[in-house]
Amino acid sequence: PEKDYPGEPGLQRDNSQDWWPRMVVLKILQQYYSATNDKRVVAFMTKYFRYQLNTLPQKPLGHWSSWAEFRACDNLQAVYWLYNLTGEDFLLELGHLLHRQSFSFIDMVDRGDLRRTCTIHCVNLAQGIKEPIIYYQQDTDRKYIDAVKEGFRDIRRFHGQPQGMYGGDEALHGNNPTQGSELCSAVELMYSLEKMVEITGDIDFADHLERIAFNALPAQISDDFMTKQYFQQPNQVMVTRHRRNFDQDHEGTDLAFGTLTGYPCCFSNMHQGWPKFTQHLWYATPDNGIAAIVYSPSEVTANVGDNVPVVISEDTYYPMDHQITFTIKEVRNKVKQVKFPFHLRVPKWCKQAEIRVNGKMEQTVKGGKIAIVDRIWKRNDKIELYLPMEVFTSTWYENAVSIERGPLVYALKMEENWEKKEFKDSWYGSYYYQVTSSDPWNYGLVDFDRNRMNEVAQVSINSQKQQLDFPWNQENAPVEIKMKARLIPTWTVYNEMAGPQPFSFCGSAEGGEQEITLIPYGCTTLRISEFPVVGK
Repeated sequence: PEKDYPGEPGLQRDNSQDWWPRMVVLKILQQYYSATNDKRVVAFMTKYFRYQLNTLPQKPLGHWSSWAEFRACDNLQAVYWLYNLTGEDFLLELGHLLHRQSFSFIDMVDRGDLRRTCTIHCVNLAQGIKEPIIYYQQDTDRKYIDAVKEGFRDIRRFHGQPQGMYGGDEALHGNNPTQGSELCSAVELMYSLEKMVEITGDIDFADHLERIAFNALPAQISDDFMTKQYFQQPNQVMVTRHRRNFDQDHEGTDLAFGTLTGYPCCFSNMHQGWPKFTQHLWYATPDNGIAAIVYSPSEVTANVGDNVPVVISEDTYYPMDHQITFTIKEVRNKVKQVKFPFHLRVPKWCKQAEIRVNGKMEQTVKGGKIAIVDRIWKRNDKIELYLPMEVFTSTWYENAVSIERGPLVYALKMEENWEKKEFKDSWYGSYYYQVTSSDPWNYGLVDFDRNRMNEVAQVSINSQKQQLDFPWNQENAPVEIKMKARLIPTWTVYNEMAGPQPFSFCGSAEGGEQEITLIPYGCTTLRISEFPVVGK
């Protein structure tokens, strides 16, 4: 708009000249063009980027607010997207200018800011961390990739959570499993990882992307996609309206499932998570092949080899199953066959994958590598990828342990009592849901040999539930893990949260061993996903 308008609940209409909201529109236009091929998008974006190149020297990104400086990478990726369509040199000049005016994430990593709390807004971090790698396309100095890698190591150590996110509620806030993680951070970090995979092909980024998509994302949104949590907790034993130990608490509404609970941004933003994830399953490769880097049921039409169109389907119950089957459905040339390399990611959690072509063993590949099957392909050829999933552990806050299998984190299965509540005013919507349980949650896992997890953890798989279209709730969870645990009576509710986490081996357990059931994190609302370890 040409002028500012007064704000109203759930809608920000002031500061209309800010560069930041225009960056969101650029992403919308890219999506629209990908669906319609409407040439007006190219003409419009070309004119807008010329306007930016002429205007930014006088009114830089930070002229109206700091948001544009932190999130300039979304502007930058759109510039490079258009350059790949038109090849106009002025776009590269604009790329340099946007990079110079943006917040420096390289400097932030060098200062050690990611090793401290409250140094950055959680969503600015999720969106902005890709900027060095976006710019790396224009300036191929390895320092840009190295800085992002170091940044992720710092985040994992000082703020990391097992579902792939970090404590950020809204400021960066440490790794206690009761700190919140914002839903906007999840979908924006997914998009950042998708773009970084696209540029680098790095397996770490792809593994991280799946960790968020298959754990954090489904747990924070209701099954009907009509309500969400502003924040989620890795150890979340009740979802109520209450002021908790968050940097921002929005009158205690942050954990409640609602439309406008917490802050309205996440209800608008959550919808980009799955569509953009789907758009980033398949990638072109420099050797005129195709790469399946992230796995989900899908179908792709792509040009391979000597620019021959092919259609490939992907059938799988992954991440709930270890088998992925690719079928060459069409080869659109006269001879109905084409030679091209087929790239397949083997995640780091997989010790050794097997690849079969038309039922015959093709190769075995160790985890953390890209397998390549280069051959002549024809209609109905099948590639079967087997990614054996073993139970393993990871270590987190206060030496707590998380149980993992494949790309999934597993959490305590708890009874969930959903109750609809009304708000007295409309600021946070007309209603919300609270979720409580009468089940005990304060378990410590009985000490076990982490090298013998196949004996310690009993895995059961319901093949009928595996075939369901929507596995992401407690009722439909197709995989369960049974483990031995003991109650810790001193670990109690504090401030309507799981109380201070007992350090592993220091907490006093009570009574005999019990068998507890774990289900995929993404199927839970109430849960413990970081467990203390106690003696036998």
